[in-house]
Amino acid sequence: MKQGLLRAYSAGFTALSRIMDVVLVIGGAVLAYALRFRHVPDALPLDYTAVVVIAALLVALLFPLIGVYRSWRARGLRAPVGQALLGWVVTFTLILLMLVLVKKNEQFSRWWMGLWFLSTAAALLLLRVGVYMLLRTLRAHGYNLRKAVIVGCGAQAQALLQRARDPAWAGFEVAAVFDPGVDACHVEGASVQPLAGLGAFVAAHAIDEVWVSLPLAQSTLLEPVLAQLRNSTANVRYMPDMLGLFLLNRGMTEILDTPMLDLTVTPMQGFNRALKRAEDALLSMLILLLISPLLLLIALAVKLTSRGPVLFRQKRHGWDGREIEVWKFRSMRLHHEAPGALTQARREDPRLTRFGAFLRHSSLDELPQFFNVLKGDMSIVGPRPHAVEHNALYMGLIDHYALRHTVKPGITGWAQINGWRGETETVDKMKGRIEHDLYYIEHWSLGFDLRIIALTLVRGFVSKNAY
Repeated sequence: MKQGLLRAYSAGFTALSRIMDVVLVIGGAVLAYALRFRHVPDALPLDYTAVVVIAALLVALLFPLIGVYRSWRARGLRAPVGQALLGWVVTFTLILLMLVLVKKNEQFSRWWMGLWFLSTAAALLLLRVGVYMLLRTLRAHGYNLRKAVIVGCGAQAQALLQRARDPAWAGFEVAAVFDPGVDACHVEGASVQPLAGLGAFVAAHAIDEVWVSLPLAQSTLLEPVLAQLRNSTANVRYMPDMLGLFLLNRGMTEILDTPMLDLTVTPMQGFNRALKRAEDALLSMLILLLISPLLLLIALAVKLTSRGPVLFRQKRHGWDGREIEVWKFRSMRLHHEAPGALTQARREDPRLTRFGAFLRHSSLDELPQFFNVLKGDMSIVGPRPHAVEHNALYMGLIDHYALRHTVKPGITGWAQINGWRGETETVDKMKGRIEHDLYYIEHWSLGFDLRIIALTLVRGFVSKNAY
């Protein structure tokens, strides 16, 4: 039975992976100590041992939360490697922060810390590459395959079939497509069979997965499909054909003991909401502590170079469309706008002070927004908050514009690091920004946030569009 060679032991493989990751963290620490001090110790010193044990415990706790042990099936090599390295970066960062907070960082060799980080990262990477290549080879030779059938002939069913076939090593074999009998059904290169024979086919061919992909108009056919599969142990998954609809964070939710299909929901619920808030609180406190001298210098420079307050306060829309007050260092001379009007800053704007132009070009005028983050009105990463007047304008011009308010606005975001910054003098420019904002909301994760923060630091705050 090639098909079930590894499946029966999947729980054991997951447990073994967790144990191996902890062993690699400990082994990397010992190897780094041997390289740094040029001898293999019988045991690490007590303080080094304590740090390594804490790191091992964090790996055991955080790796599952970050998604390191999700199924690799039908995913490229980048997914398992990226998640493992992200988990190790988060773990090591927490270790460094802990040592700084307890004022013990000077007691440890920096060379050892660096070698430990690199050796463990390399070991985690090599383990994933090795397992990945092994599984790919096994699946290419017909081992550990899972057989599937598709019910439906619509656009989503066709796309699902192509995705299952595209990487031959994904581990899925689509044995047949079943015609719901509503419209003419033709799927190139697939055996199309009548729906009435679904149950018998699944039983006779040891099918593992039944993917039901029907348009919403054909949802009444779901009951006879389930009736045929009432005695089957195959996994039955329902994927309504909604390719023509705009969806945000689709999934399943149980409310009042009733399962509901999510069409447009915020990702910031339950544990995700707590995790996002913890990320914002910890990072904003750390950043404000580090940049406090810079904040004082900029505030003094603003005060000395132009008349008016140091901070510019503006009403903007935050989470759920509620109004918040966003803080920035003032970069313009005092001026008055007509009621209900707001003029965006533009290139060579005469209202900018000389120092204010530098602040805007370097994005240093945004630094006070870390206080907004600490307060809870904003996040470090999220869609940039737009002025109330701009929201009123663009909600009537751009579909799904309001969905950007399903999360807190951010200081930096996916749109900004992809070049969508500065003046939006055309609707198309604003559409580009909104598309990136919605992509971020749809794909939000702690790892995605840390990636955006890292890219912001690498690419810098300076942009030709920041003025």
